[in-house]
Amino acid sequence: MKHNTKNPNRHARCDVIASQIDPFMAELEAAGYAANTLRIKHEALRHFVNWRRRLRPRAAGPDESEVGEFMARACRIGARHRCLASTALSAFLQHLRRRKLISASEPKSPETASLVLARRYAEFLRNDKGLAELSLRVYLPVVPQLLHHLDIRHGITSIRRLDADVLRAFLFECAEGRSSEYVRLLASSLRSFLRFLHVRGEVRRDLTAAIPTVRRWSQPGVPKKLTPEEVDRVLATPDRATATGRRDYAILLLLARLGLRASEVLLLELGDIRWRTGEVMIRGKGSRRDLLPLPRDVGVAIARYLRLDRGARPTQRVFLRTYAPRVPLMGPATIGHIVRLALVRADIKRPAHIAAHLFRHTLASRMLQQGADLRNISEALRHRAISTTEIYAKIDMRSLNEVVRPWPTQGGAQ
Repeated sequence: MKHNTKNPNRHARCDVIASQIDPFMAELEAAGYAANTLRIKHEALRHFVNWRRRLRPRAAGPDESEVGEFMARACRIGARHRCLASTALSAFLQHLRRRKLISASEPKSPETASLVLARRYAEFLRNDKGLAELSLRVYLPVVPQLLHHLDIRHGITSIRRLDADVLRAFLFECAEGRSSEYVRLLASSLRSFLRFLHVRGEVRRDLTAAIPTVRRWSQPGVPKKLTPEEVDRVLATPDRATATGRRDYAILLLLARLGLRASEVLLLELGDIRWRTGEVMIRGKGSRRDLLPLPRDVGVAIARYLRLDRGARPTQRVFLRTYAPRVPLMGPATIGHIVRLALVRADIKRPAHIAAHLFRHTLASRMLQQGADLRNISEALRHRAISTTEIYAKIDMRSLNEVVRPWPTQGGAQ
C-alpha cells in the first residue's frame, strides 16, 4: 500500500495564507492605490504564495526571512517594479499578524520598570489631565531622558532616590546650547512628571520647587500678520483644477476665515460639519469642543473637495493624503508645509518659526480694525485666558498712536 507522504497541515496553512490575498487587496484598493499598482502587488503576492507551496514543509508561517529569500531567488517581477513587490509583501505580513494568522516578527521583550512608569504617566496625562495626543508628544519625552540621565550620570536605578541636586543637574545639562523656549518646555514637562510621581506615591516629597522657572518675556513683540491683499494672494495659489489644490484651498480658507490651529484642522471629522445649520464643531486644546459658524465660501470649498476628491474612506477625518495610501494628514507640520508652500508661491516672506498661526494673528488684527475688543477676540480664537489675547493689543497701531506721548527733544516736545 502506498502512503501519502505529503503534509496536509502544510497545504491547509498555505490555503489560509492564500485566502487573505483578496481581503488584503481590498484594503489597498480602499486606500486609493492606482489600478496598475494594485495589479503589480497582486501579482507579487500570488507568486509568493505559489512559491511557498513548492517549498519543503515549514513549522511557522511566512516571515521577513522568507520574503527576502523569495525576492532574491524567485521573484519574477521586473526590476522596475521590485520595490512595489517588496513593500506589498512586507505589508501583507503585517496584515496576517493583525489577524493573528502568523506570529510576531520578534518576541516581545518584557516591559522594563521605566516603560511601565512612562505608560502610567501617559495614562495620567490623558485621563486625569485631559491632555490631547499632540500635547503628550511634548510632555512624554522627558521620562526616558531623565531615567537615562539618572542611570548613566549617577548610577541611580530607582526613581525614589531623586533629589533637587540631581534634577537641576539634569535640567542644566539638557539646556546647554538650546533655545529658551526649548528649556521652558522641558522645565514645564519635568515639573509635570514630578507632580505625577508625588501624587502617585512614587516619591515622598513634591520636588517641583527644585525646578527653576525659565524667564520668558511676558510682553513679546508685535505678532506678525498678513495684509488683506496678502491673504488674497495666498488663497489664490492652490491650483483648484487638481485634487491637491482643492484640498489645500479648503484648508487655507479654514485657517484664514476661522483662525483655526493646525491641530484643529487635522482633527476635523465629517460629522463635525453641520451642513443644515451652517456650523462646524472644532476640537480644540484640552478636549475642548466649540461650535462655530461655517462661512459660506469655506463650506463650498470643503463640499467641493469632499465631492470630487475625498470619496468614501474608512476614516472619518476630513483631510486625507491625495496619493495612496489615502490616510488622514498627520501632524501640525503637514498643515505648516501647506501654508509655507502657499506663502512662497505668493511671494510673501514668512516670519521665522511661524506658519499656520500667522492666520490667527491676521484674524485678530482684522477684528481689532473692525472695532472688536479683546474679549471678543479671545472668544473667536477660543483662548482659555484673556491674558493670552492681550498680545494682540500691540497690533492696533492706530489706537496706540492716540495714547502715546511725544518723545521730548531739545527745545521741547515736538
